[in-house]
Amino acid sequence: MSIPVIAIFDIGKTNKKVFLFDEDYKIRFEKSVHLPEIKDEEDFPCEDIHALTQWVKDSFKELTEQGDFNIKAINISAHGASFVHIDEGGKPVTPLYNYLKPYPEELKKKFYKTYGGEDEFARLTASPVLGHLNSGMQLYWLKYERPELFKQIKYSLHLPEYISYLFSGQPTSGITSIGCHTNLWNFATKQYHNWVAQENLLEKLAPIRPSYKVDQSNHTYKVGIGLHDSSAALIPYLQNFKEPFLLLSTGTWSISLNPFNHSVLTTEELKQDCLSYLSYDASPVKAARLFAGHMHDESVKQLSIKYNKGEDYYQHVKFDATLIDSSDNFIFKGIDSCQTYEVAYHHILADLIQKQKKSTDLIIQNSIKNLYVDGGFSKNTIFMHLLAKIYPSIDVHAADLHQASALGAALAIHDAWNQKEKPDQLIQLIKF
Repeated sequence: MSIPVIAIFDIGKTNKKVFLFDEDYKIRFEKSVHLPEIKDEEDFPCEDIHALTQWVKDSFKELTEQGDFNIKAINISAHGASFVHIDEGGKPVTPLYNYLKPYPEELKKKFYKTYGGEDEFARLTASPVLGHLNSGMQLYWLKYERPELFKQIKYSLHLPEYISYLFSGQPTSGITSIGCHTNLWNFATKQYHNWVAQENLLEKLAPIRPSYKVDQSNHTYKVGIGLHDSSAALIPYLQNFKEPFLLLSTGTWSISLNPFNHSVLTTEELKQDCLSYLSYDASPVKAARLFAGHMHDESVKQLSIKYNKGEDYYQHVKFDATLIDSSDNFIFKGIDSCQTYEVAYHHILADLIQKQKKSTDLIIQNSIKNLYVDGGFSKNTIFMHLLAKIYPSIDVHAADLHQASALGAALAIHDAWNQKEKPDQLIQLIKF
C-alpha cells in the first residue's frame, strides 16, 4: 500500500531540494541538485530558470512513477526577492535576475524622489534600500529600462508562487513573498503601497491568496501557493513553542526573526538592515539580516588558499576556547596574524559572532529567554559555543530540525492533506 505524503520543493540560492513528508512529518525521501549559474543579457550571473523549471517537472514525474508514495499535496519554500516574469502562455520572458545585480543609480534616485524619499518610503514598506533585492524595484526597472520585455509580461510571480504555478496553472501572489523587503507592501495600511497602482503595475501582479490556501483543480493532489523560505522556517517553531523566543535562521544570510516584537520599524533600524517580514498568517515579524553565510564562505576560501587545505577543512576543526582572546572587546586583526588554520578559523568565527550580535540585538528588545539556531551554523559547534558565550543570559540552542523551511511549508497546508493532528514534538534541541 502506498504511503500518503506531501511533496515539498525547497529552492535555495545554492541547492534545490525535493522532500516527501509522511503524515507524521518524517522525511521519507529527499533529493538535491546544484544547478550551474548562467549569465543574463548584461553578463551578470543568474540562476537558470529554464533548468530549474525542468528539474522541478522531472523530479515530480520521477516521484509519481515510483509507486511507493501517494502524493496528496505539493507546496514550495523558496528564497525571496526573485521574480519570474511570465507571458500569456506561462513561459518566463526574462532571466531570473540575480538580486545582487547592481541597480542603476539614476533610476533609483528618480523612484525615491517621486515617492517620498528613501527614509519614509523604506519605513512604510519595511524595506531597506537594497536595489534589486527589493523585488518591486525590478518591475520598475523593467518598465523604464526594458520596455519591450515589460510589455510581454502577463504576470510577475515571486519564485515560490512560480513553482506552485507549474503544478496548479493558477497565478498567485503570496503574502510571505510580498512581505519580504519588496518595496511593494505598505505595512501601515496593510495593502500595496500606492506607487504600485500609480505605475500601473497592479495588473502585472496576480491575485493575493492566503498562505494556507490550496488549489484543488487537480483532483489527484492539492497545491499550496508557496512560501518565502524565512517565513516558512518560522512555522515549526511557532507550532512548538509558546514562550517568546528568537530564531536565528542561518544559510547564505543569517536572519534573526522575532515574531514577538511588534514595535514599528524606525529609520535607524532600517539603515542597519532591519526589516519586517509577513508571516504565513500575515502578522509582521521583526527581523535583522546579516550576510553571514556568504562572509563565512568567502573567508574559508581565503583560508584554504593560505594554509593549503580543502575548502571543507573547517568542518573538522574542533572548538578550543584557548584559541580566542577571552576579553569582551575581541578585535580580529586578519588571518595574516594567525599561525595556524585552526587559530585563524576561530578568529574568523569570533569576528562573525561580534557582527551577529550587533545584528540580532537590534530586534531582541522584549524578554527573550531562548534563542534557537537552525540551518548551517546550528551544526557549527564553534559558532554555537561563541554565540552562547556572547549571550550569557539567554539559553542558546541548536535546533536539530532537519529542513525547517521545507517542514514549515508542509505544516502551512496541514489541514488540506493530513488527517492526523499536528505533532507537537517536531524539534530536538541541543543547549550550548
